[in-house]
Parts: sequence; structure tokens; C-alpha cells
Amino acid sequence: MNPPGLAGTASPGFLSGRAAVLVFLAFALGYFLSAVVRTVIATLSPALTQEFVLQAADLGLLGGGFFLGFASTQLLLGSWLDRYGPRRVLIGFLAVAVLACLAFSMATGFAGLLAARVLLGVGLSACLMAPLTGFRRWYDPGQMLRANSWILMVGSLGMVAATLPVQWLLPLTGWRPLFWVLAVLLVLTIILLMRLVPRHVPHTPDPAGPVGYAQVWRSPAFRRLLPYAFFINGGLIGLQTLWLGPWLTRVVGLSPLQAAAGLFSINLASLVAFSIWGWAMPSLTRRGWTVERLLTLGVPLMLAVLAVNTALGSVAGWPFWALFIVLGSVVSLAQPALSMTFAPSVAGRALTAYNLVCFLGIFAMQWGIGLIVDALRARACTQEESFQGAFVIYLCCCIASFVFYLRAKADNSGP
Repeated sequence: MNPPGLAGTASPGFLSGRAAVLVFLAFALGYFLSAVVRTVIATLSPALTQEFVLQAADLGLLGGGFFLGFASTQLLLGSWLDRYGPRRVLIGFLAVAVLACLAFSMATGFAGLLAARVLLGVGLSACLMAPLTGFRRWYDPGQMLRANSWILMVGSLGMVAATLPVQWLLPLTGWRPLFWVLAVLLVLTIILLMRLVPRHVPHTPDPAGPVGYAQVWRSPAFRRLLPYAFFINGGLIGLQTLWLGPWLTRVVGLSPLQAAAGLFSINLASLVAFSIWGWAMPSLTRRGWTVERLLTLGVPLMLAVLAVNTALGSVAGWPFWALFIVLGSVVSLAQPALSMTFAPSVAGRALTAYNLVCFLGIFAMQWGIGLIVDALRARACTQEESFQGAFVIYLCCCIASFVFYLRAKADNSGP
């Protein structure tokens, strides 16, 4: 079945019908695998903690190392996407990811795990930016908004696959063979990209490299989103891809299998939320529901649920966090809306500049929460109190970031 909203008639110069669907599917497989890799640490955390004797800060650094690798490539990635096109750039990066999967599977200590994890972040750092750049170029605006939501839905499907299915496999195979399978699937993705995705047609030459980002960094629409991207967007992903798992095991007291089932349900709820956004966005846009209006309503609800869940502590099981993640899905709308305020020739740099800030935020939130939890534990706080303290600090950062977003001025084409 074709992904809804991608087939049909498109304007001249845009892809339509079968071509649009095949391009989407090739990109979708890459992003699915990226989501599996970035999320699987939450499921593997009990096994890795036991095998390598990890503290909370070590686990946070290991989870955040992936996003540090992501962040390290973003400025060059944006320039390369604009210069060489999504197809060529993504194929090159996925080749690195194949090697990184094999390295992670062979790690014998924490240093090896961390190095491979950072390299995985580097290799998979184009898996979302490449399709978003391609959608900006090859799909008309209605298709683009829908495709953006559907690609995030595919990412949620990857998060689902990284939870309970992986937990079921662990007693049978252990965690290392999982990364051999991922390496094979990444090779398959490279083959599909070579066969299905259009070659790059250069735009009119314009500055590339760091100087090419000046237009992006000067944009009021971009600057007002900086704290938002770092704390709200980055922190949301940081919680979903790492700390909700330890919350369920260490605060709520679930077994690893029960926690994996909870994460499965949370990520399934996220998948449904992004699916609904994909269906609804074109209609909402036609009815005057701008991204800014949706964010103004949705983000406060998300933060209110975060506050309630933190206060409830051990009572806040997976259904409470599923509601938090579903409401938080609105956060993702800011990035594609931001890209539409720039010309297609600059879209790659606009997207990756935002992504750089976002993934630095994920790294900081994942490692920072681990450091705070360890620090509070050292002061004789219980597991529940330690996690509550860390989450309260994160909540305060989010509130301040959203107030800045509301008060900052954007230009007339802002999101």
C-alpha cells in the first residue's frame, strides 16, 4: 500500500505518483534504522549496565554520544546536502554507519562502546536531514508537510521495533548480533538509494561551507527557536530515547521485560501521533492553523504533563509518559516550517543548523540528567527523588525556553 498523501498529481518540477512513493520508501528505510539504533540503548541499558558495570552518568554519556556524533557533522552536512544532493550524501554517511555497527558489536569495554556509538551518530546523521532536504526540493508544499510527518512516523516505528521485539530477542541471541543485522540492512538501504532516489541537479551556485550559514544564523525566525530546539525538542528526544527506560525500571520498579513493553507502548503511541499529523496537516494549514498556533497550544500541555508525571514519581508508569510523548509530537512541526522560510538552495543548511542545536541539546540533556541523578544519589536521595530532581531542572529549562520563543520576534515568514 502506498503511503497516504504521497501519490497523486504534483506541480511541474515536483515528483508525483509512483516516483514520489519510491523515493519516500527508500529514505524511510534509512530513517527507520537510524531510529532503531538511537533508541535501542534504552532497551539494552540493563544488559549493558550489567556487562560493563555502568553508572547513570556512563549510561547518559553512552546514549548522548550518539547525538554528539550527530551534532558534529551538521554544519558540513548542510553544505554538502545543498551542494551534492541528498542521494550522494546519504549513501556516503550510511557507509560509515555500517562500519560503526560492526565496531559496536565487537566492543570489549566502555571506551569502545562510546567510540562506536559516536561513530554511529556520525554515520546516521543524514538519515533525517537528507529526506527533509529532498522533500523540500522534490515535493510540492502539501506533499512536503505530509511527507515530513510520515517520515517521523516511520521513525516512531523504528523506536517501537527497538523496544519489546529487541527485548524478546536478547535471551536468544544477545545484543551483539543485533548490530550485525543492522549493518546488513544499512547496506540494503544504500542499494535502494542508488536505484530509486534522483541524482542531484545543482542550484545556482551560492556560498558553501561555514560562511554559507550566515543567512540562517541571522534569521530572526531561526534565532527565536534556538533555546526551543536545545531544551524542548532536544530534551524530549533525550527522554524518549534513553531516560524513560531507566525511569520505568528504577523509579516505577518494572522488570526489564515490563519496561520494554512500556517503551513499546509509548513509541507506538508516538507512531500514531505522527500518523495523525501526516493526515491532518494539509487540512489544518488550509483552515488557518499555523505551526506557531499549534505550538502555542501544544507545548504548554506537554510541559504540564511533564510536571504532573515528575510529581507523581513511581505512580507515573508508561501511560503517563505515552501522553507526554503524544502531546510532545507537536514539537517536531517547528523544523520543517522553519525550512520553508528559506529558499530551496539553502534548505539543507537551515535544517541542519536547527538539527545541530537540537542534537547538542539531546547530548546535554541525556548526559546532564545522568550527572544530576548520580549527584543526588551521592547525597543519599532515593532513586525516585534523584530522577524527580533531574526532571524538575529540565522542566524549568523548557519553561524558560518557551517563554523566550513566545516573546522573541520573528520576521514575517517565520514559522
